[in-house]
Amino acid sequence: MPTREGPGAGPLASRPDDGEPARVAIDLREEWGDLLARRAEFGVALGAYGEIVEQWAQWSPEPPAPLAWGSAECRARWERGVPLLAEASPAIRAGDLEELLGGVMEHVAAAREGAAPGLQRLAAAWDRGEIGPAALFPAPGRVGAPGLEAVSGLPADLLSFLAYGSLRPALEPYFALCRRHLDEHVWALGVCPFCGGPAGFSDVLEDGKRRLACHLCGGGWTFGRLRCPHCGTEESTDLVRLGPEERDQGYTIVACRRCKAYLKELDRRVRWNARSALVEDWGSPHFDVAARRAGYWRACPTLLLLV
Repeated sequence: MPTREGPGAGPLASRPDDGEPARVAIDLREEWGDLLARRAEFGVALGAYGEIVEQWAQWSPEPPAPLAWGSAECRARWERGVPLLAEASPAIRAGDLEELLGGVMEHVAAAREGAAPGLQRLAAAWDRGEIGPAALFPAPGRVGAPGLEAVSGLPADLLSFLAYGSLRPALEPYFALCRRHLDEHVWALGVCPFCGGPAGFSDVLEDGKRRLACHLCGGGWTFGRLRCPHCGTEESTDLVRLGPEERDQGYTIVACRRCKAYLKELDRRVRWNARSALVEDWGSPHFDVAARRAGYWRACPTLLLLV
């Protein structure tokens, strides 16, 4: 290997005859271009994200066959608090993911000084077949298997971003048929009901409900507005909202004093023309800077925070 979701979901077509998802790329290029036009001052800093979005759109391997579980099969897992990926792993071929993963490795190497040797060790282990795509999957409390740290000597946040930069084109279509089975009463956790990844963004929809987004698979799920997705606290004194500047009306940072985690949140009743969750998240690094300066952390890493 060369070391080089409603809101939150990318476009995914369906065949009108049988309802099966058609083979389409996860193409966020138009959305990304629109965001850069709105935030031109971030154009240079966000360049690597644009390249990742381009790679996703051009990804050509056939994705794994969609998970075809019915409502009862999905609900049986969700009622036990188990994400679908934990009991239904997709058959993603290592070779199909190499180009995406290699590209993300290059961006990570450029962002994090001294990371190149560890990334080379990781690439060598991948080439030898010692690790594969499943090692990048979410696990309780983390993204990526602990073995990645042992093989590479790299920190968890860096390895986690490799998963975020490479898995989406394969995982989003894999769960396409199951998404219709989720309702707001069957899942109450702060991690994705489909892949188990942590919440990456928060949207307030037109009906006032809060919808969390997963950047790993494009999933989305309803979650209480007065509850922390990371530690579950519902104490009003634990939750704090950090308001942005006047020009960013509708955006806010929702943070927790108990666990010190934060999420960006977008009120789509105010910003009705905003783009999908991942685009809005990656395209607002100034919110991350403000949250980090205030002493908060995020469970879903960004490339710019790896610097």
